[in-house]
Amino acid sequence: MTAPKPVALPAHSPDCHGCGPRNAAGLRMQVWRSGDEVYSDVVFQPHHVGAPGLAHGGAVSAACDDLFGFVLYVVGEPGVTRSLEIDYRAPVELGVPHRVTAGLDRREGRKLYMAASGVRPDGQVSFTARAVFLVVDVAHFERYGVLASHPGLDWLGRGAR
Repeated sequence: MTAPKPVALPAHSPDCHGCGPRNAAGLRMQVWRSGDEVYSDVVFQPHHVGAPGLAHGGAVSAACDDLFGFVLYVVGEPGVTRSLEIDYRAPVELGVPHRVTAGLDRREGRKLYMAASGVRPDGQVSFTARAVFLVVDVAHFERYGVLASHPGLDWLGRGAR
């Protein structure tokens, strides 16, 4: 069986810290969907520095959290992060691409259990992550801002297509 052709997914919003193309301080992740998984090739830049030459742990966790948000496109429902756990398994060097892949492990009611990993081109796993997201109604987001500036919400109804 042939693997599905990857589909580029739209940014959550133009200014999103993880995937927004207008956010100069952000990660500017381009995210792709392949089957039930999502992935992005992330290269941490000098402005993401933590220790000398290494990505800040917060930048790594931001990349994972943002990618988990794209799993919601697969699920087809909006959600929010309830918990996020990162396991740093090797130094995450600046300027080195990492293929970060995420997917849904299981669902229990409103709770979505997700997993991700970040792998260098040489196959070294630099980090893994787990998250629990809670499914919420779109009205949850309406309290905090204008939804028209968040084109990613249009993709939620597409679900497992």
